[in-house]
Amino acid sequence: MPNSLNPFELIARRWQPSARFVERAALATVVMAVVIVVTGGAVRLTQSGLGCDTWPKCTSGSLTPTAEMGINGVIEFSNRMLTYVLCVVVGLVIIAARARTPVRRPLTRLGWAQFWIVMGNAVVGGITVLTGLNPYIVSSHFLLSSVLLTVAVVTWWRAREGDAEPRDLVATPVRQLTRLLIAATGALIVIGTVVTGAGPHAGDARKVHRIPLNWQEITQLHVDFVYIVLGLTVALWFTLRAVKAPAAQRRTVLELLVVLLLQGVVGYVQYFTHLPEVVVGIHMLGSCLVWIAVLRVLLAQRERPALPAAVPAPTGDHETVQPEPAASSR
Repeated sequence: MPNSLNPFELIARRWQPSARFVERAALATVVMAVVIVVTGGAVRLTQSGLGCDTWPKCTSGSLTPTAEMGINGVIEFSNRMLTYVLCVVVGLVIIAARARTPVRRPLTRLGWAQFWIVMGNAVVGGITVLTGLNPYIVSSHFLLSSVLLTVAVVTWWRAREGDAEPRDLVATPVRQLTRLLIAATGALIVIGTVVTGAGPHAGDARKVHRIPLNWQEITQLHVDFVYIVLGLTVALWFTLRAVKAPAAQRRTVLELLVVLLLQGVVGYVQYFTHLPEVVVGIHMLGSCLVWIAVLRVLLAQRERPALPAAVPAPTGDHETVQPEPAASSR
């Protein structure tokens, strides 16, 4: 075997993953990105943010939590270990996309983007501990997780498409309204991190610095943006009906509307019950589902067909090779 073959080529010679396998691996990265957000919230809500009081070790003398650290150390350390699970899943996407014939290079690039976001966020997580849960660093830690979730969703969607140039399925004004919806939802999530940074769940039972704002006033701003996002979602649905857009596109908007309404109910419950930890955790899960739903609305408004199969030049013995077609667009 030629010595010039890199590890990915060696794997490709022995393993040809199906398009369905690549798609499922990409979906697994979406699931793990949500798990990381929810378990990170559990660390804060159980006051385990400093369960391991340093980084990258758990204590200055131990890589793992000690018995004296109790359950808080176990929770914080377990969350750190999930980063390795996430890396394995992301690595599987990279390898599977690279081993496919034809190679899905856009997917490998998206996979590597996820890997470096995970590495960067691990460092930010370490800085969070070393700065004693500085609320601004905690917020950036969550926002980087949202960036990871964004890339994971795009990777999953691309795994279900081809690699030809994208074609818009709606008119430009509809795309512009959708981008406005995306921007408003992003602002909603950012304001939510400010609420968290100013609110009562600091992440540790000891005195922790908070964002010097009235968290109830910021919560009201957060609620205002909820209504803005809801209004834009309803407007987009009526617009798609007016232009007789395909049912699949209207369905993604309806799904977003349902998720938003459920998230709104959870938000009101947590506010009027004085922020119980379990309900706050459900609200964090809901924020991930809202972001996934709004991204699907945008991605459903264009299609990316499969690249045409290349016709090989005839050889001396007139043999031809029929390449496996790329994943069909959806």
